[in-house]
Amino acid sequence: VQLVESGGGLVQPGGSLKLSCAASGFTFSRFVLSWYRQAPGTERTLVATIRSSGGSTNYVDSVKGRFTISRDNAKNTMYLQMNSLQPEDTAVYYCNAKLWVADYWGQGTQVTVSS
Repeated sequence: VQLVESGGGLVQPGGSLKLSCAASGFTFSRFVLSWYRQAPGTERTLVATIRSSGGSTNYVDSVKGRFTISRDNAKNTMYLQMNSLQPEDTAVYYCNAKLWVADYWGQGTQVTVSS
């Protein structure tokens, strides 16, 4: 089982980034997928979730209207489009896949929003 995030980096406030999470080793289409983030000195928190069919999504209030979670089950890949980024979005972003007792994590990708 492997989840590999990519797409992080340094961006100025108001800018955009698109994160990707490539999965392998499990039946991707059956899993609920989520993005989490963890800023220095804080706990890891949920950012967004997408159900297995891709038709239902949920977001934490602080990113609603700015971030969009999506998935391509044919490519075993999940995405997080992040627009209007702010310094408070700076964190390591992790992808997560869950189904019953199975709970898989990626290694994380750093997103830094700074001028």
